[in-house]
Amino acid sequence: MTKTRDKTPPHDDELERAALGSMLFDADAVDAAIQHHLQAGDFYSRAHQRIFDAVLSLDSRGLRSDIQTVIQELKQTGKLDEAGGAAYVSSLTTVIPSSANIEYYLQSVLDHSLRRALLRVAAEIGVTAYDETRDSPEILEEIEQDIFELRDNRQAFSFSKIDEVLTRTIDKIDEAYRTKKTITGIPTGFDKLNEMTSGFQPSDFVIIGARPSIGKTALALNMAAHIAFKHHIPTAFFSLEMSDVALAQRLISSEARVDGKNLRSGYLSSDDFRNILSVSGRMNEAPFYIVDMPNMKLLDLRSQARKLRAQEKVQIIFVDYLGLIGHENNSLPRHEQISEISRSLKSLARELKIPVVVLCQLNREMERTGQGQSPTLANLRDSGSIEQDADLVLFLHKQPQKAKKDGEEEDKGFQEGYPTQLIIAKQRNGPVGMIELVMRSKFALFTPLERST
Repeated sequence: MTKTRDKTPPHDDELERAALGSMLFDADAVDAAIQHHLQAGDFYSRAHQRIFDAVLSLDSRGLRSDIQTVIQELKQTGKLDEAGGAAYVSSLTTVIPSSANIEYYLQSVLDHSLRRALLRVAAEIGVTAYDETRDSPEILEEIEQDIFELRDNRQAFSFSKIDEVLTRTIDKIDEAYRTKKTITGIPTGFDKLNEMTSGFQPSDFVIIGARPSIGKTALALNMAAHIAFKHHIPTAFFSLEMSDVALAQRLISSEARVDGKNLRSGYLSSDDFRNILSVSGRMNEAPFYIVDMPNMKLLDLRSQARKLRAQEKVQIIFVDYLGLIGHENNSLPRHEQISEISRSLKSLARELKIPVVVLCQLNREMERTGQGQSPTLANLRDSGSIEQDADLVLFLHKQPQKAKKDGEEEDKGFQEGYPTQLIIAKQRNGPVGMIELVMRSKFALFTPLERST
């Protein structure tokens, strides 16, 4: 029986020649190859790689690829011999039954390329699995990332020349000019926040920071519910602190406007039940995914995020909250663990090309420096790298309400309906500022503050 290592890597020389011959015969075949994100490395033959490079070079300059132009291009780059010579290039147009079959030829080239890539990954797995100096979860994370990249590489090139980027950028500006859309990302559920941020943007790493019991989980759930229930955008909520049932109860309370305390105790009116049944039907159809995993490690989170992105087409992820994410290396000081987790979540957002919104506790320094003082980036807990990695930082802040007592002010704490500040402390591509909200605590619901004029 032939051993796997003795087999020739998967390829079909005849179909590779047919694909190239189609491109030399029909300009539409070149467009099809580009649309399929075909790359020179997808060809098994070195000669075919050189020929395809010449085709792409000509296309980038607006020149048509045919036998003569490709041969001339290969001569000028000194690659004609590597491409098999002029006679071999000329022979390519004699092997194609019809350029109308270009889709079949391209798919064959891409399929064989993917199989060769899978074999390379499998070989690497065989090597790393024997490396006892590395932890198994770390190896698994690396393998999953390699597999994800194989899937994702067909959607974008690994690098782009500035002229290509400018073309896409100008198109985007032109679309914005024509449509006058204020929200270019994912809507947050708060109009003023949308105006200032244009929504949560793809690949952005977003931090929502607050001291405990201020309402950051409620705010994140309000946003996630708006995105999934109203706009039907696939949304994932990673809960490291609350169970999936507790989160669902909060969602029902805020969506049905039913007092959360009554929901938990069972003291519900007939109107409450009608409201619950009404919103439950709408929620049941929504693309909302809850990941309930206490003691979640960073690699677990990344793995689940990739799976949700690939299988459920999730377009935004919320994580509650950063301080509860475990690191595989417990020997590292906590601030170094947080720094690595922060960088990893930022890279995850870029890898998946979706916003990753992470909740974060603030340190006590703001309380020591003055009662009611607004938070700053320096108050992000455990690591200064968070403020560097984040593209957008939002702080939720309540100033305790004061009441007069015997000529002196008495701290009444955080009162129902008292204004809460949502502070945009950092935004890479937009303004900073403050938005006022009101917390309706019995519904775990934030609403915009409406001032009388």
